[in-house]
Amino acid sequence: MNDILRERLIRKLDTLPEERVYQILDYIDFLESKYAPKVSAAPNPLKRFAEGVEDTLRAGKMSAGAIAGTMSVMTKAVGVVTDVANAGKSVATEIVGAVSSVTTSKPQTPSTGSAGPAPSAAPANQTPPTQPPGDQRK
Repeated sequence: MNDILRERLIRKLDTLPEERVYQILDYIDFLESKYAPKVSAAPNPLKRFAEGVEDTLRAGKMSAGAIAGTMSVMTKAVGVVTDVANAGKSVATEIVGAVSSVTTSKPQTPSTGSAGPAPSAAPANQTPPTQPPGDQRK
């Protein structure tokens, strides 16, 4: 759907009372079930939960005002939880980046070129293994 049509629909919906907007939502659901060539993308679990609460309130014949108030609170709660989840993902990404940069950065030895001596099998700065504390004899 193009942006002009989307904005036009929203403008029209904004002028209607809540009861009529829910009727339009029901009609859209009907049209989608009958004519949509593909299934619409599922919302994230929090939004799906909020939509379930809204549908339950509508099925219970709650007033449109009560539903609108409840959904306003639910929308704010979903926004807060989403922000917290995004912050957690950001921190986790930074931690992974820091750990991967530490594990991948190794000290570089200067290259001696092809004329230099061949590297030995054992490193020169390696210390011999020490015996465990109970096995040391004097």
